[in-house]
Amino acid sequence: MIRCIDWNGMQAVEFSKGDYVALLIPSVGANLVRLANTKLGVEILRTPTAEEVETFKTRPQIFGLPLLFPPNRIEDGRYTFEGRTYQYPITIEKEQNYHHGIIKGEPFVVSKAKEDDKSVTIECRYYSNAANDAIYRDFPHEFKCKIVYKLSQEGLEQEVIFGNKSKENMPVGVGFHTPMLIPFAGGEGKEYLMRVAVGEQVELSPRNLPTGKTLPLTEQFAKLREGGLQTTDCEAIEAGFTLREIEVDGKPYRGAVVEHTPSGVRTFYEVDEQTTYWTIWNNGGQVNYCCPEPQSWITNAPNAADPKAAGFVFVAPGEKWRAVYKMYAK
Repeated sequence: MIRCIDWNGMQAVEFSKGDYVALLIPSVGANLVRLANTKLGVEILRTPTAEEVETFKTRPQIFGLPLLFPPNRIEDGRYTFEGRTYQYPITIEKEQNYHHGIIKGEPFVVSKAKEDDKSVTIECRYYSNAANDAIYRDFPHEFKCKIVYKLSQEGLEQEVIFGNKSKENMPVGVGFHTPMLIPFAGGEGKEYLMRVAVGEQVELSPRNLPTGKTLPLTEQFAKLREGGLQTTDCEAIEAGFTLREIEVDGKPYRGAVVEHTPSGVRTFYEVDEQTTYWTIWNNGGQVNYCCPEPQSWITNAPNAADPKAAGFVFVAPGEKWRAVYKMYAK
């Protein structure tokens, strides 16, 4: 099923297949603000309520699947690449950093919507060029961003593609500030444990920027790999980590998983090889969500002592960068 609906005064696309239903807001970063498994009665993502719509418009990063480009923070809002200086506005005054990217609230266009017996596919596109000053002013490259959502009985597959339409190499760093809903099957926060494929902890400065040092996992964060960590109704968490696979159901797993321990119901967030780093943030710990944020590069990678080692990449003219993410419940 695919249908266009009015959602709190905004055009939205509602689509479903099998046990899953999703809701997409093209005009706000092509954000998929709802993903639910109706058979299990599980809401996987934090969806804005009617009272939170205005907050969603100004802070889309705390709802749904908000795309960050570039992810997390850029020191002083500035970096240099191939002799060109990229200057972004300062968005965190106390840190003097720019954060959360330039595309999360921009309007996309639904360029394709199709359904067959097995799946529903919704494709959204955004074009940046000299006539689209919202992004081009700070990031003077022509590019196309395409997000493809494919919903099936297996859950959601999300493909993100950046195509460089400019004549120069284009830096590409991508992340998602994904608020996974907790609780999602009743009960209290203490009944939910999160595991994430983290490796080492990345030391952060008072400005929340990597210092260049990695540290062994503390006893608290080691639970992310084994046993699980309570991430809501708890103390504040804001930390960065390298990525290393964990084992889930006897198989290597690259992602995050949240389990309701009394029922055994779990929500899953899988990432591919493009993700090299995690930020985990629970907004003080007293809210009903926690964000395991996959990033293709370490925070502030363009300004790192060794940008390539920090995951910094670029796309040549005419080439594309692609990543795939999956979400489901079982």
